Amino acid sequence: MTTPLGTIETLESEPRIAALRRRTRETDVSVRIDLDGSGEANVSTGIGSYDHLLTSFAHHSLIDLRIEAIGDLEVDDHHTAEDVALVLGAAVAVALGDRAGIRRFGDAAVPMDEAMATAIIDVGGRPYAVIDLPFRAEKIGALSTQLVEHALEAFARTSGSTLHLSGSGRNDHHLAEAAFKALARALRAACEADPRRTGVASTKGAAQ
Repeated sequence: MTTPLGTIETLESEPRIAALRRRTRETDVSVRIDLDGSGEANVSTGIGSYDHLLTSFAHHSLIDLRIEAIGDLEVDDHHTAEDVALVLGAAVAVALGDRAGIRRFGDAAVPMDEAMATAIIDVGGRPYAVIDLPFRAEKIGALSTQLVEHALEAFARTSGSTLHLSGSGRNDHHLAEAAFKALARALRAACEADPRRTGVASTKGAAQ
């Protein structure tokens, strides 16, 4: 399929499951998700700290997640981190389909020692992000801290989600991990089936 991101190859698409691949001159990213999984993760981006955050995201969202990414890390980590988030968000959008029968909204607050993050998400098809994570250093391992916010914004855009995520803390690793865990818990709640809901959770009668 052709999107604002260029051509994304759909490898698998069925209710609540999606597998996508996006190839550019900068990256080659494949993502497969199962929204009704058990949190199993197999993540390889070439950026160890990013792998850790995405594995934690899978575990706490109970989304089965497989990511294989090859990027131009000889340049820096920007293209890889951004493109993984873009394809992950697109996979969530495909897996949600018409977004009927789900709770749509979710929120979670997660502490990690001195750090805490709060995520509020609406997966109703309206892409917007407000991210406030006051990191202190330039890097968490090999991952640029500025790319944490950028990746979360990219995810919100392609998943069709409104995401408000903020946090505080003295340790950057703790703050980033709390943020990904909070997003995971909020997304899990938003994507869950609502037994009382038929159709889309909107007075418009359609997503957005």
